[in-house]
Amino acid sequence: MDEFEFIKTCLAPLAGPEGLKLQDDAAVMTPLPGLDLILATDTMVEGVHFPNGHYGGDTAERLLRVNLSDLAAKTGRPVGYLLSIAWPKNVSAELMQGFASGLRDVQKAYDFRLYGGDTVSTSGPMVVTATLIGVVPEGQMVKRAEAQAGDDIWVTGSIGDACLGLKYVTGHDITPVPDGEALWLWEEAYLRPQPRLLIRKLLRKYASASIDVSDGLLADIGHITTASKLGCKIYTADVPLSAPTQKWLSGQGDSQKAIVELVTAGDDYEIVFTASPDHKEDIAREYKNLGVHVACIGQCMTGNDVTLLDPNNKSFYAEPAGYKHF
Repeated sequence: MDEFEFIKTCLAPLAGPEGLKLQDDAAVMTPLPGLDLILATDTMVEGVHFPNGHYGGDTAERLLRVNLSDLAAKTGRPVGYLLSIAWPKNVSAELMQGFASGLRDVQKAYDFRLYGGDTVSTSGPMVVTATLIGVVPEGQMVKRAEAQAGDDIWVTGSIGDACLGLKYVTGHDITPVPDGEALWLWEEAYLRPQPRLLIRKLLRKYASASIDVSDGLLADIGHITTASKLGCKIYTADVPLSAPTQKWLSGQGDSQKAIVELVTAGDDYEIVFTASPDHKEDIAREYKNLGVHVACIGQCMTGNDVTLLDPNNKSFYAEPAGYKHF
């Protein structure tokens, strides 16, 4: 399948009217009055962000879902995206069609459309980039840099499932050996993260700052505190873990080392946000009513240190850098 056949048969059916049937050199859109545009880009490289040879639907789903997570953290609603694909030579038509099917499934689930992009071939690894376009009520995007000293730090969902999912997908040993249900949960968390778009209105209502957990919980909290010129303390006992991940943690000889691995590994795509402690009861109640689990895991402080506290409230050191490309 050549470039033009791939676009015509696999991508054109995914395009919205802004994409002009993918027959032009650009897309065109007119934002509605009273809305700001939010633009978010993510690039995934074979062997770095997804396993070698995984060219099908799983990779397409992951690409869009991690981008949607960025929009969720900024409280945006997705409307469309631009797509760039560098296909390795000799990729089969079946894998290309599977990739397009993964795009279609996410578009359908979250109601947005392909606007355009580019496709090329490469002698190196596959590289795919999606630029998502979202909208938010004018002036209401939640940024990183507006947390305040004394704010609580919250996180949605659970942390660490994707870390163990990556181990499973890439064939690494996981001890103690988990059951099938745990493996399925971890694999889904890594391959198909659930963008928290449902909470965007509550983030606008309560959050002073927010970010999605991509580089690692500690690293991404650090991005907020650095931008806001603050420090923070994080209670590791309050970091939410799924039952299978808690079981894995309890089976590790060095629990402190293991919890550090979970909070620095990344790929969780949950939302970390800060909010005034005055809203603590409201946040707990309203997120529960929405069906989203949230946990208060720390507080922002003056200074610039990110301090981890163990279950006995004793501080210990952990490098919060997360994944770095260079």
